[in-house]
Amino acid sequence: MNAISPMPSPWGAAFPGAAPVPLIPESAPFSPAQRAWLNGFLAGLYGGAADGAPANASAAPPPPGEEEFPWHDPALELEERLALAEGKPKPRRLMAAMAQLDCGQCGYVCQTYAEALASGAETSASLCVPGGKPTSKALKALLAEAATLAAPAPAAAPKPAGPVGEAIGFLAATRLTGADSAKDVRHVVLDLAGSGLAYQAGDSVGVIVENDPALVEAVMATLGADDSLRPVLAQEKDIARPLDRTTDLLAGAAKDPREAAMLRKLSDGDDDAEPKEADLLDLLQAFPSARPPIADLVASLPALKPRLYSIASSPLAAPGKVELCVGVVRATRRGRVRDGVASCHLAFRASPDLPLRAYIQPSHFRLPENPATPVIMVGPGTGIAPFRAFLQQREATGAKGRNWLFFGDQRSATDFLFGQEIAGWQQTGLLTRLSLAWSRDTARKVYVQDRMREESAELWRWLQDGAHFYVCGDASRMAKDVDTALRQVAMQQGGMNADQARDWIVALARQHRYQRDVY
Repeated sequence: MNAISPMPSPWGAAFPGAAPVPLIPESAPFSPAQRAWLNGFLAGLYGGAADGAPANASAAPPPPGEEEFPWHDPALELEERLALAEGKPKPRRLMAAMAQLDCGQCGYVCQTYAEALASGAETSASLCVPGGKPTSKALKALLAEAATLAAPAPAAAPKPAGPVGEAIGFLAATRLTGADSAKDVRHVVLDLAGSGLAYQAGDSVGVIVENDPALVEAVMATLGADDSLRPVLAQEKDIARPLDRTTDLLAGAAKDPREAAMLRKLSDGDDDAEPKEADLLDLLQAFPSARPPIADLVASLPALKPRLYSIASSPLAAPGKVELCVGVVRATRRGRVRDGVASCHLAFRASPDLPLRAYIQPSHFRLPENPATPVIMVGPGTGIAPFRAFLQQREATGAKGRNWLFFGDQRSATDFLFGQEIAGWQQTGLLTRLSLAWSRDTARKVYVQDRMREESAELWRWLQDGAHFYVCGDASRMAKDVDTALRQVAMQQGGMNADQARDWIVALARQHRYQRDVY
């Protein structure tokens, strides 16, 4: 390939005596996304790998004819993704606004959600949970722009019903955090016997539960609804997370102009809109003049979707069972206790006498095929879940690759989730390195991204050895901070500028060496 020219390389410069890494010059006949992928591939190839094998020597570009989605890389910010999709068809531009995770929380994957919005089969632009308000605003802007340019879309086929799931047993939900912890995190164990369900380390489980009975009764009373509505509100509709189409409907029905204006602000996602994080009962109480027909109101509500949890066990270590690490969501807002739909059901209402329904959500989040490949896992808080599964899997299979875990939470004494197991893996050598970050143990708050920066030289060496880098946890802050820290490591240790660091991380993602399971 004569387009590749050997140039002084930031990768090679970090290692005296190492062969210089060729870079694709900007004048080469490749798109920016192709150039980034090739530069990252060459970085992995020339960086070396465990046991002297070249890193990612088997990696290859996507098969000819397969459509590429360069805006679907987890390392790119929203503005970068939208810029890459500029000029593409409407469904692809909508896809670029997604949080590029294919997590399934919206009931789709990013591509099918975008296509459903473009066709009109889906009417809500607020389903992307990890993307949150920025994604919702971007989707609405793109849809509004397209509406002024295009003729009305033909009627689309109705969206298929969600997963029905299989009956499984509930075994336990023991508390992992100490009594003095500010958090309630549970080790949930579910029984798959007789369900036919099977999973791999890295998969998620979708748990199908009903709404909080107390919330259902309060909504029923406020609406003055008859008993026939109870099973619909309990089992079929999400009354904890109303969508923009519900606030649109309420705004149109509101007799008070001030209420109508505030409801429109809620629909638009304005920062000063109140009440924030409202459930259906909040909306009914805050806007008493907004009373559309009950049938229309119920129809506007989203379907009650399963709640997805990253599985915290390997099937080799827990045959016939699935284990979870569940943070209990419970908060008081506006004088009322709000319970997380699934987390509080699992923690407080589930019983061995009452079977649950669940299904397995296969994931892109996978250990390397080569068991000798080193892995770096960043999972603070309940983000530890898939990495417990990974470590169990590597222990059970005797994988020889090095393992490095970054874990953190508030306090070491009360919040070290699965701490005894982790300490045991450190003693046996399964965990080659363990980096801990406690944000409330000292005056200075320390997070996993701080530990990454402190250990940047060793982290860079692992990545040059072909390590796969994984992140699990909060999408809105932690995952972004970790991504920023990883870029800083590449700039500091690899001698890259900001653009090169971004291209390098994008290339890692395309080689499946940088994977995120965030929510």
